[in-house]
Formats: sequence, C-alpha cells, structure tokens
Amino acid sequence: MPSLPLPLALAARLTPVAVLATAGWAMSSAPDTTAASKPGPAASATASPSASAPATEAAARTYTAAPDPCASLAARTITSLVPGAKTAGKEIASTDAEVRRTCSWNALKGYDYRWLDVSFEVMETDQAAGTSYQERLADRSGGGTVEGLGDAAYSVVDLTTEDKQETREGTVVVRAANALVVVTYNGSDFESKKAPGTDEINKGAIKAAREAVAVLADGQG
Repeated sequence: MPSLPLPLALAARLTPVAVLATAGWAMSSAPDTTAASKPGPAASATASPSASAPATEAAARTYTAAPDPCASLAARTITSLVPGAKTAGKEIASTDAEVRRTCSWNALKGYDYRWLDVSFEVMETDQAAGTSYQERLADRSGGGTVEGLGDAAYSVVDLTTEDKQETREGTVVVRAANALVVVTYNGSDFESKKAPGTDEINKGAIKAAREAVAVLADGQG
C-alpha cells in the first residue's frame, strides 16, 4: 500500500493545549476594631454566620479535577470510530492536568483516515463553565442541540477541502455542571478524496461524547 502524505490541515491537528486559568474565592475576616473597650455583648458579637458562605459555595463544586481522557471511551468504541488506532490513545501534554486533559486517537487504515479527540476542562463554577460553553458556540453555526447530554450540548459538522481533498469534522461541546467535555471527530478518504458522510461523523462524535460525560459523572472529579 503506498504511503500517502496527509493534507496540511490534518498534519497540523495537534496544537499546544491552552491552560485554563482558575481563580479562587477570597474572603475577609478582620475583627471589628471599633467596639467599646468595656466588655459586653456589643464588643464580643463580631462574628457573622454568613462569613463562611463563599468558602462553602466554592467547596461545593461538582467536579474538582479532570478525569483520564484516554480511559474515557470503551475499546470497542475506539476501534469502531478509528479503525486501526491503538486503544490506549495518546494524551496531549498539559501544564495543569487538574484543569484540562485531552486524549487523541488517529489512524490510517488503507486509504481511510480518522482522528478523534476527547477533552475535559474543569472550572471553578457552573457559571464559568456556562460562559465558556456559550463562547465556544458563538463562532459556530449550522449545528444543533443534543438532547439528554449533560446540562447543555451542541453538535456541529463542517466540511473543508484542501488540494481537492475533502475532510469532514464533527464537534460536540457539552457542559456538565462546572465542567466542559469537547469531542472532535474527523475523517477523509485519500483514494476517492471524498469525506465520510455527515451522519457518520455526527453520530460518531455524539457517541464518544456520551461515553466521556458518563465517565466524568462516575468519577465525580
């Protein structure tokens, strides 16, 4: 079988993983120094039960760490979506694996090429995850919501052509509490120069996303 060069768009798929910046809660607990010098109820009643509320809210995060993305899919799912790929996958290096972790599988079987990424991102609050979710959807169109997946999920499929070679890529973005799960799945046929069908790519990406979200929920961070 001849060795075929991959299109530049596919050969450059691996990009540095951005580090998600996180911010902790801050609270002030300085005592009241304006109380009278005489002992009494007014001088001693400086503590407030509500002072611990921010710390309690921060500690109530559903997920505190990203799970192992390379263990997020069943072996049969990997071999089905990426024929010829090693089921162990390859984790992309991250400067903070507590915050974001990504695993990739790719293989060329005959003339058929497939690539699959699964990424987990854990944020400080549900609101922060929701904001990031909306930002990711802002530059995407033509897709639709995925019912019954996380707290919110969106799927979109795009077709690109480079040097007459088609590549079809599906992306699923899921928000589950304070975490995001992002799945990217694409494919090309280097013999026909055609891309796999929209339905095949979309269903494959959604299947991987459902399994990844289930693993996130089982681990509870």
